Amino acid sequence: MTRGTASRPWIATLLAASLCAVGFAAPVIAPVPQAHADTYSDLVNAQNSHQQSVQREAELRDQLAGVNSDLADKVVELDDLTNNQIPVAAKAVQEANAAAASAKAEAESAAQRLKAAQKDKENLEAEIKKTGEDYDDAHAAVAQVARESMHGSDTSDVMSVMTGATDTKEFIRQMQSRDALSRSEANAASEAADGLSISMNRGDRLKAIETRITKYKSDADEKSSAAQLAAADAQAKRDSLDAQRVKGEQIRADLESRKSELSTAAAQQAAETVMLQSQIDANNRKYQAEQAAEAEHVRQQQAQGTTRPPTNTNTGTNTTQPTQPVQPSQPTQPVQPSQPTQPVQPTQPTQPTRPSSGGQGTSNGDYGNAYAAGQCTWWAYERRRQMGIGTPSYLGNGGDWAANAPRYGLRVDNVPQVGAALSFLPGQEGASSPWGHVAVVESVGANSITISESNVAGLYTITYRTLYNPGRFRYVH
Repeated sequence: MTRGTASRPWIATLLAASLCAVGFAAPVIAPVPQAHADTYSDLVNAQNSHQQSVQREAELRDQLAGVNSDLADKVVELDDLTNNQIPVAAKAVQEANAAAASAKAEAESAAQRLKAAQKDKENLEAEIKKTGEDYDDAHAAVAQVARESMHGSDTSDVMSVMTGATDTKEFIRQMQSRDALSRSEANAASEAADGLSISMNRGDRLKAIETRITKYKSDADEKSSAAQLAAADAQAKRDSLDAQRVKGEQIRADLESRKSELSTAAAQQAAETVMLQSQIDANNRKYQAEQAAEAEHVRQQQAQGTTRPPTNTNTGTNTTQPTQPVQPSQPTQPVQPSQPTQPVQPTQPTQPTRPSSGGQGTSNGDYGNAYAAGQCTWWAYERRRQMGIGTPSYLGNGGDWAANAPRYGLRVDNVPQVGAALSFLPGQEGASSPWGHVAVVESVGANSITISESNVAGLYTITYRTLYNPGRFRYVH
């Protein structure tokens, strides 16, 4: 017979479960706080950013030469808000939101640990009322195993250990050292030994749980306070960012009404570029708000779909007689679908004898914006359209524009011009290795250009940057 042998894993498991603290929450080790400090690279990046801002302002003021100082100051202020202050504030908001979410999660986790420990205390107090504080679960488990083993016909290793042990601790020690024990039995015994090292009876365990509750309560209060402070900090940063954006919109509106005071073409172009950048920031916010609203709408619909009760349910005991089924009518003969019309192929553009050398844009191959929505190519076509510059619909990936544009009569060279499409080679200035990139020139300085581009920070997100030594790039006019 194998009854005694087959029950050994079950006996060891039962013993280990009995020896461990009943309902006792395992200690949770709080993560060691990480120290955060600015690195040398952070300092270098900050210095470079400051130097670029100073250089940008100097070039902007050169373009605004001769303009009323008050008006020039407003242009520079709007530029600083849009390209320096608002991006920094937006990044601070993102970090504050993440910190607030993390603090909230930690507070909720601490509250759950406290609740679990309080539940353990309630359960143990209920057991103590039945048996008293001195009741020893370990000795009770030993007795139970002995009773179960006595019914077996084979003398198991568990029984031999039990009869040779003088107390419960000795029993655990011998179980862990016996070669005859299986791996699972040894692991269970080891866990039981750990339980014995914590407490010997229910009264001791109750005291240990009460001590842990005190610690958890303090930890939960601390985490909750930290979460509230983080949430308040995030809200303050969001309020500051909103205030900066409102200020930017006010300055932009004021500049719109005073554009006639800009006496030179360079000043007009500089102010127009700055106002456009500010408007792009507003458009990005609008798009993000629309995306968030749509996501919330979908979430609500999904929630309603999973919680809506079924219709025509009958929870009573009486059942109604089913109605006679209606005989289905004879199906009508299916109508033969009409043959689809062949799509009209766009006419091939007339190939010019040589590229144009004067103006910008072309109507050749321009069938509308056929580029992937939100991508850099989509924005390049759209922005040039806003500027009144026609662009072929199928120039390919951003890095291919300079190679494909001459086929449509567009001039391609290394001379920057406002409205020109800058076609980046793969890997150039961070452009995608396989596809390249394309942007639109918004302003031209003495030795720099400002470009607008999409999908650097995400689909439909339009960003600006300034590049130096512009003669090294290829421009599609």
